[in-house]
Amino acid sequence: MTGPGSWLWFVVAVVLAFVVGSISPATMIARRRQGDLRLGSGNPGATNAGRLLGLRYGVVVGVLDVLKGLVPALLALWLLDRFTAYAVGLAAVLGHMFSPFLRGRGGKGVATSLGAVLALLPWFALVMVVLFGLVVWAGRWVALASLCAAAALIVLSLAGPVPDPEVVARTFGVAIGVLVVIRHQRNIRAALHMV
Repeated sequence: MTGPGSWLWFVVAVVLAFVVGSISPATMIARRRQGDLRLGSGNPGATNAGRLLGLRYGVVVGVLDVLKGLVPALLALWLLDRFTAYAVGLAAVLGHMFSPFLRGRGGKGVATSLGAVLALLPWFALVMVVLFGLVVWAGRWVALASLCAAAALIVLSLAGPVPDPEVVARTFGVAIGVLVVIRHQRNIRAALHMV
């Protein structure tokens, strides 16, 4: 990335990705269905939407949240460069987690993170999905499955093969994983109290 024009496109892409990530399908669908996502876990994400509005709506929200991370990162990868694509993927996840449309609140970022990782580190995303599915199947605990997937992403990003620029790719994967873990701190505290 060289020249002021390139950096201008970088900034525009990152800002647009953050805005796209900030859009909350769960909140929009809940309003149309006259549901209240402040109930349940209070999280404006796919799992809580599925609990409160029904499985079908939970799936729809999950797919849309994945697309919020996948599409911006892919577009940046195709139209700009890989460095920008990593920043765009991270911006979409941050937008989902800290949405200005929800007064700084947001979801835990699992589905949007999956979308961004799927675009940029697809083999890592495959491991995350398989591990997530196995944990949900074994324990029926989505939060634990999400934490396991995030932990796997961190480990893979530190030790697995990544495309160039290597440092940026590893930083992206670790940052996404750590953010998801941090957003699950309430679940972690609840699990520790159960032990």
